[in-house]
This record gives sequence, C-alpha cells and structure tokens, in this order.
Amino acid sequence: MKTKPHVSALFAALVSSFFLAQYARGAEPAPTQGEYIVYIGTYTGKGSKGIYAYRFNSTTGRVSSLGLAAESVNPSWLTVHPNQQFLYAANETGDYKGGKSGAISAFAIDRKSGKLTFLSQVSSRGADPCHATVDLTGKNLLVANYSSGTVAVFRLHDDGHLGEASAFVQHTGSSVNPDRQKGPHAHSIEPSPDNRFVLAADLGLDQLLVYRFDPAKGSLTPNHPAFARLRPGAGPRHFAFGAGGKLVYVINEMQSTVTAFAYDAAGGRLRELQTVSTLPKDFAGENTTAEIRVDSSGRFLYGSNRGHDSIAVFSIDAEEGTLTPVERVSTQGKEPRNFEIDPTGKYLLAANQNSGSVVIFRIDAKTGRLTPTGEEFKVPSPVCVTFVGTE
Repeated sequence: MKTKPHVSALFAALVSSFFLAQYARGAEPAPTQGEYIVYIGTYTGKGSKGIYAYRFNSTTGRVSSLGLAAESVNPSWLTVHPNQQFLYAANETGDYKGGKSGAISAFAIDRKSGKLTFLSQVSSRGADPCHATVDLTGKNLLVANYSSGTVAVFRLHDDGHLGEASAFVQHTGSSVNPDRQKGPHAHSIEPSPDNRFVLAADLGLDQLLVYRFDPAKGSLTPNHPAFARLRPGAGPRHFAFGAGGKLVYVINEMQSTVTAFAYDAAGGRLRELQTVSTLPKDFAGENTTAEIRVDSSGRFLYGSNRGHDSIAVFSIDAEEGTLTPVERVSTQGKEPRNFEIDPTGKYLLAANQNSGSVVIFRIDAKTGRLTPTGEEFKVPSPVCVTFVGTE
C-alpha cells in the first residue's frame, strides 16, 4: 500500500520530534525493530574509496552489502542529522585545498538504496578532524580537529548544506608526555543532553573542556570552571553521558582507563568519581583505548582496547554511577578503533581497523555480556560505524 507524500512527511516529522525529545531528557530513543542502513567510515588509500553502506536486520542480526555509498577522502568519523536525512563526514586530512586543514563533507541520504549524494564541503578549521556531531536543534555541526587542537561550530542549512563557521576555539597548553602531549589535540566534542553546554576531550591537555553553548548563534563560551582535569598522561579521547545526563564517562587512550564524573547539568560542572582500567591485570603488552558507549538501559558501559584487541564491559552502579568490570571480549580482529550499538540495543558492531573487518556481537540485556553471532563483513580500514533507519 502506498502512503501519500504528506502523510509520510508528517510521520517522519513526528518520529524525529520524538527522538529529539528523548535526547533532550538525556535518554536514548526507545528500541525499535526493523531494518537499518549501516554506514562505515574508513581510511582511504588501502583499498577503500570512502563510505560504505550495508543493510542490517535487527531481528536476525544479519547484514547485506549495499556497496560504496560515496567516494570521500579519509571519512574517519560519520555523524547523522537528527532528521535522518543528512550525513556529515570528517575528512581526516591536513592539506585541504592547499591549507593546513581537513574538511567536513555533507551528504543527502537515500534511505531506500543507502546511496549518499554529495551536497557541500568546507574547511574544518584545523588539521585532521577526527570527530563531529550535530547539536539537538539540528542547526549546528560541532567539530574537533586533532592535530591543530581546535574546535569549531558550523551552521547547517535546512537543505543539509554546510554554512560558515560560527565559532572557533584554539586550545592551548600541553601535558606530561613529550611524545604525544607537546600541544593540544582535540579528540571529541559533544553537546550536553540539554544542549546548554558543549564538552570537548583534549588528549594533549589531559582535560575535558566545558563550553557554554548558544544554539541560536552557534557560539561557544568557556564555562566556569572551564575544564575538568584527567590524570597526567591519561590522554582523554572520547566520552559518553549516562544516567539521563547526570554522569559522564571518559575513555583515556594513553593509560587505558575510564574515568567516571558526576555531571552538574545546571552549571556544567564535573566531579571525578572513579578511574578504572580497561585491561586485565595480567596484560603486559602495549595498548591504547578508542571508543566508549553506554547502552540504552544505562546499566552497562563498553570501551575498546587496541592492542589487547577487545571490548571491555562494565556494569554501572545505579546509585553511585561507578563501574565494575564484567568481562573483556576479543573483537576477533586487530585494532578495534570504533564500535556502535544498534538502535534496538541488541547488537554491538566492532570495526577492526587493521584486519579490515566488522564483527557483530549479541548483547545480553541482563548481564551486558557479549557473544559473537558468527556474522562479520569485510571493509578496508573500517574506523566508524553509524546507523540510519530505512524508509
């Protein structure tokens, strides 16, 4: 049965509004069943041409290839607009149009075929952009540039095109590791669940910076206090909110730890609760961490180890917000840079960068434990996984 165009548009608007309202309360969207498109961002030059698309069945946990969705240079981070119509890629380079900058690319999503149509591209205002996200209003794209240690905000047009930068901040300072922390390295940036603040993890400074955010203007203003300190040499990389926005968990790349903070939403303040290792006590090899996620129930936290090549699973104390190790599960590949939990909360997809594979795990809703489903698919240098609902 065909649906009238105005009915489809109204339904899409209602679904988008529901998801935005859930996010504003610091909650995850309610789990749904069905099919999704999985987009995989990659490093190009080693057999990859850009962004690849797959169809994912949340009932069976199986995938089928939709092919190359769009050619793009080093689309190492992907983020989807709240209306599910547009995708933005951080092109992790340092020589965009001859300047010492990377780029941000905008694409329109065909939710039937999975194909991406290029819309526009702008300088990321810094070298090697490695993280980006769209704010709650859908009017702003937030970007972190690793090598230059800068963050920026770009205005988004209603048609998905990228506008000019409305805010730009150059981080300054250093920390204790002479090889990796001689200067700032902005590694991730996210708005708070109420969209009043923006947090940015800087690996080079050992800081989680906090900015007051005006979404109407797309402006960033340092908060007071302006940051929370991580342990010297920790190297904060990515972070995730928990408990409806009352907690923040930071994964520290260089020391292979997770730090839990209590978060005061009224003032944007952070108070450290705990720091725990992502590794087993008997592990003696080299390791760096990468991705971190809190599941939709808020009961479990997941972090990836590169070197140990595993996903570390923790349970979250419902009252204190502290972490207890549950298990560490092999990703059945090398260098799991990124992973993502599917919208139903039933599966985790781990992207093994150096073995060119994405491996699917089933999540036990009661224990948080991971079990390989036996499903995996090959992608050259996969470094980002993101989901979009199909029409």
